[in-house]
Amino acid sequence: MSEDTGPKSRLAMKSDSSTPAAPLRGLGAPLRSSEPVRAAPPPSAAMVLLEEAADLLVVHLDFQAALQTCERAWRSLANDDAGISLEVKCSLCVVGIQALAEMNRWREVLSWVLRYYQVPEKLPPKVLELCVLLYSKMQEPGAVLEVVSAWLQDPDNQGLPEYRALAELHLQLVLLPLGCLSEAEELVVGSAAFSEEERLDVLQAISKARQQQKLQHSGSEEAQKLNQEGSFSHKFLSLTMLLRRLWYCAVSHFFSVPFKKSLLAALILCLLVLRFDPASPSSLPFLYKLAQLFHRIQEAMFSLYRLPIHD
Repeated sequence: MSEDTGPKSRLAMKSDSSTPAAPLRGLGAPLRSSEPVRAAPPPSAAMVLLEEAADLLVVHLDFQAALQTCERAWRSLANDDAGISLEVKCSLCVVGIQALAEMNRWREVLSWVLRYYQVPEKLPPKVLELCVLLYSKMQEPGAVLEVVSAWLQDPDNQGLPEYRALAELHLQLVLLPLGCLSEAEELVVGSAAFSEEERLDVLQAISKARQQQKLQHSGSEEAQKLNQEGSFSHKFLSLTMLLRRLWYCAVSHFFSVPFKKSLLAALILCLLVLRFDPASPSSLPFLYKLAQLFHRIQEAMFSLYRLPIHD
């Protein structure tokens, strides 16, 4: 059972079927059935290798093969379009940096990147940011100090939208941790990327860091002085203990000889040196005093010898 569409509907259908479709604006003449469909240009060799390197890195976890594929892609970039090459180069660097970091060869990252860009000023901002984050995480921010400083000082880079983020990253992760406070102050004052409020905040942070640096320096000097004094005291104590040991050795050797023999040796010495006559009545007081003196020396020696020796 058909439904009547009415005259207006039949007229509209007739006009639609008889009127050819107007070509879309901007696409030129209508496509004829005899003309072949234009295929999209094939991807460049570098882009194919980039996809292969990313697949090796993420899916297969073959980091060495991913790095080698990136290097092959770099060699094939000579014949590619300049605009495409810039994007592909940056992506290749990202994959290569990740591959080197996964193989614990992160120290080679900066030299590997500069092998292809030759000068630090030409590094893409994204690549430079990855280098700063990597070396800062591995606690070696000094490795990227000169590279980032050269990039920030280049006039062509100062107009890039990523300049401010890289300048802040350089301040927080490189200059301040390394104690390069003068360089940090020069960067903040001489750069137009910071607002006045941000500049004041950073200068205040630099001032606090400079005060802490002075306190640490004075504390290290005091510690060094105390160490020197402690070393001198230790040497003096060691020398004192050595002399005491020598003294005790002499005392022990002295008392290893019987007392009577020592007294007899002293009398013989008096006879020989002073021509002293022990049989004379006038010599009795002298002999008595000499005996008392020997007893006192003996008691003193025993009291000293019984003292404990502390190392």
